[in-house]
Amino acid sequence: MSELLSVDGASVAQPLKPLAVVLTGTENPYRVLQWLRRSPAAHLLRRLALDPEALNHDSLDMLPQRAATAYVRGLLVTAGILPPRDENLALLTNWVARTVAGLPARQASLIRPFAEWHIIRDARRRSARGRYTYAAHKGDCGNVLAAIVVLNWLDSQHLSLRRLQQRNLDVRAIDRPTLRSRSIPFLRWSTPRRLCPHGLSIEHPASQLPGHFQAEDEARNELLRCFNDTMLPLDLRVAAALVRLYALPLTRIVELTDDHIRRDQEHTYLTVNQHPFVLPPKLARLIDDQLRHSTPRHRTRAGHRYLLPGQSPGRPRNPLGLTCRL
Repeated sequence: MSELLSVDGASVAQPLKPLAVVLTGTENPYRVLQWLRRSPAAHLLRRLALDPEALNHDSLDMLPQRAATAYVRGLLVTAGILPPRDENLALLTNWVARTVAGLPARQASLIRPFAEWHIIRDARRRSARGRYTYAAHKGDCGNVLAAIVVLNWLDSQHLSLRRLQQRNLDVRAIDRPTLRSRSIPFLRWSTPRRLCPHGLSIEHPASQLPGHFQAEDEARNELLRCFNDTMLPLDLRVAAALVRLYALPLTRIVELTDDHIRRDQEHTYLTVNQHPFVLPPKLARLIDDQLRHSTPRHRTRAGHRYLLPGQSPGRPRNPLGLTCRL
């Protein structure tokens, strides 16, 4: 550990001593040794330890955003060396900066203000309220990409945004129906700024009523399997049971922490959107077992344990990966 976190190889540098505590506090020492020898994150941490000036969010943001970078950032935040921040908001702002930097100047002059003053500004409001999720970040990135697609399409049609007409949009809505609704935020933002003609409209695709229904017996059997099948991974049993019982979306489930669990003498309660509801005893026990797997690395900014922690310290499970596992 001293070799990893010191400049001279003899003792851990003073600013990194909290990190040494996190790394050696609760883990199996053999797993830690294996991590030190083989993990790209450990190699990155060694480079940062040699340059204390690089121990900040801005320096990490300039590195390739790989799993090792996210893991090291999470460790440094967990140890208190870096201040906590909303990582989903940071993912959005950094992605926008990189994306806009790669655009032609003519497109960047439109995409930059749309992204910064409309998309990111709204994301900051949601983050301040504590509800800016990974799925929200992906959706906002999709809206910016859709705006870029609109500008590329205009170039292919030898049109400018100011010369766009309703008939052009109608033709495009037929050719690319999946991108139709994604174009709405950009056009709505452009219209009051007189960047495109007034009166343009793109209607949202008509919502379709549910057409696939699961038989009650099948749903019940799946729920019983979540409760009783010990061959299934524990985290998947918990997530699937919450979906089956309460129709909670995975984007909400991955944000659950021990702070959402309350107990009295008779029942265990799960609170969602400030509404507590009683958990079946079997599910309550599964959740208790799952929470026992949490370590100090699996804490939120407020110090609560994630029910479904992610690979990076201080981060919840990625809902997209969880969807694939389920």
